[in-house]
Amino acid sequence: MNPPHNQLAKLTPQEEHIIIYKGTEAPFSGIYNDFFESGIYVCKQCETSLFSSESKFRSMCGWASFDDCFEGVVMQADRDGRRTEIVCKNCKGHLGHVFEGEGFTPKNTRHCVNSLSIKFIGNS
Repeated sequence: MNPPHNQLAKLTPQEEHIIIYKGTEAPFSGIYNDFFESGIYVCKQCETSLFSSESKFRSMCGWASFDDCFEGVVMQADRDGRRTEIVCKNCKGHLGHVFEGEGFTPKNTRHCVNSLSIKFIGNS
């Protein structure tokens, strides 16, 4: 589900703060932090496929965590110069950050994602 870049969803002010202006939601406040149903997660702004529920795990960090992603996720240097930011490949919307070497899963990767940046689509 990857609509053209010019067909973007209207965002709430909170979503815009995170997706467009690279903000961060408060830890443990996101609806997907403790959500574990079967399906996929897409970009809230353009519906590009980002993560599978199969890669989601409980990290206790306060944000939705995934140890793998689809090709719709792009990694780039964060403006703080210390972290690696993850963005939607299609619309460049801010998703969160990726961390490696923490030992949470065998893949040793944690995509730390703002719930306001994503939308869940359950398996039918």
